[in-house]
Amino acid sequence: QVQLVESGGGLVQPGGSLKLSCAASGFSFSSYTMSWYRQAPGKERELVATIISGGGITNYVDSVKGRFTIARDNAKNTLYLQMNSLKPEDTAVYYCKARLMYQSYWGQGTQVTVSS
Repeated sequence: QVQLVESGGGLVQPGGSLKLSCAASGFSFSSYTMSWYRQAPGKERELVATIISGGGITNYVDSVKGRFTIARDNAKNTLYLQMNSLKPEDTAVYYCKARLMYQSYWGQGTQVTVSS
């Protein structure tokens, strides 16, 4: 059974940091391109960051460049998103996604709220 389970979300003040994790099981994690998406209330789901299977190439949406870092540990089947210098506009539900060609899986999401 395929599972992607996000954790690490919560309430943080502006300027603070959070580290999200996405634990994968039931598929060959190391072969998949992994991504973090987010969806704020009333907005479409947005691609935040992507990392290829080997981990050597990453991409970020402009709004998080220099603040967020995506990483993966293929030995632990886990994806990470280190989020620094958080802003209120980063408030959203964050989802991890696994993709290999036409096959994709989603996690259930974890809430991140940035507020004073």
